[in-house]
Amino acid sequence: MKHPIREMVAKRQVGIHCGIPSFCCASKLVIEAILEQAKRFDDTVLIEATSNQVNQYGGYTNMQPEDFKNFVYQIADKIEFSRDKVVLGGDHLGPLPWADLPAEEAMEQAIKLVRLTIAAGYTKLHLDTSMKLGDDPAEEPLSNEKIAERGAILYKACEEAFQNRLRVEPNAVHPVFVIGSEVPIPGGAQKEKATVAVTSPEDFEATLVAYKKKFVELGLSDAWEHIIAVVVQPGVEFGNATIHHYNRLDSLRLCECLKKYPDIVFEGHSTDYQAPAKLREMVEDGIAIIKVGPALTFALREALFSLSMMEKELILDSQDRANFIEVLDAAMEAEPKHWEKYYHGTAKEKRLCRRYSFSDRSRYYMALPHVEAAVEKLFYNLNSVEIPLNMLRQYMPLQYIKVRDGKLPCRARELAKDSVVTMVEDYNYAVKYNYMISGVFVR
Repeated sequence: MKHPIREMVAKRQVGIHCGIPSFCCASKLVIEAILEQAKRFDDTVLIEATSNQVNQYGGYTNMQPEDFKNFVYQIADKIEFSRDKVVLGGDHLGPLPWADLPAEEAMEQAIKLVRLTIAAGYTKLHLDTSMKLGDDPAEEPLSNEKIAERGAILYKACEEAFQNRLRVEPNAVHPVFVIGSEVPIPGGAQKEKATVAVTSPEDFEATLVAYKKKFVELGLSDAWEHIIAVVVQPGVEFGNATIHHYNRLDSLRLCECLKKYPDIVFEGHSTDYQAPAKLREMVEDGIAIIKVGPALTFALREALFSLSMMEKELILDSQDRANFIEVLDAAMEAEPKHWEKYYHGTAKEKRLCRRYSFSDRSRYYMALPHVEAAVEKLFYNLNSVEIPLNMLRQYMPLQYIKVRDGKLPCRARELAKDSVVTMVEDYNYAVKYNYMISGVFVR
């Protein structure tokens, strides 16, 4: 069985327009929406978890790699979506969660993480060793050689873990790897920036040279067969209230340089909130793996807020309401560790960021039991009444059109998930030829 991402790269080599979205999310509702949409089109889906979300200590989701795999598979089984159509990925795998530790200790933790990830059956791994560790010189930039050396060490650990897996599962698909990290830490930029520097062709090629050298030094001369992408910064980013849109002229030199390396593609992080046409241009230009994360949970949060506004209109007794907006904000205020480094300013500005920031730090709180209970109560309340079509148009105009045309049931849970589907379709448009020629999803 050939890896779906290898097939994508092979198609691009013969001139077929294609790519693959990478959905980086641990929200049950979001993943359910993504898989349901994939089932409608018989798609393969790439779902990833970052090293902050999922690791040997549970991350902020309280899941290890095996747990996250089972979490995704349970959702797939529930909607009768084939597990074979799910590609599991690990994002920013490396010492990031332990960057304060001395290098030796941090790398030991990173090795444990990648071994667990391979053992759990993940087949797409982004090895990220770009961050400084506890005893790295603070005044000097981390060299390409050191980044590549640590990345090669992690790659070797992955290969050893895969050989162990083959003894149990002889037909296991060999994982593919992504290197490089010309991006901020997971979740978007911490500070608003006027411009975003595009990776230079020289820096891109320096990464390739450094890794090839370290692979040879560690006796991993065939490793390059399994490297299918390099993470670069093509000029896209988002902050709390800003979006840096893709400009293909800015990345022209970088994308022209990629043509010398037909066996690899670029992986673009922080592609959230890009217009569908811009996403399509990225894929055309070689940024064939387009990663999206906070925009997915932002779309869900947006829908839940709209449903909450309708609840206030339709459930007259405030004691009977779910009051989701207030419950979520209270949870964020009670435990600010997930947003306080990202949201700044006055009390009002922080409150608005908690509710509306593009970086969507509210996603860290959605799985809290009392927040989940508020969501379920919101769904129950709205399903116990009839949402008037004119009100639905006011608060959820895109879903109104589908309900009006008989394509979507006017049920609270389905309305919320369809808000996620709207975001997913921007990425389907970018990577699929039939979506491109139809023009249906252009906005």
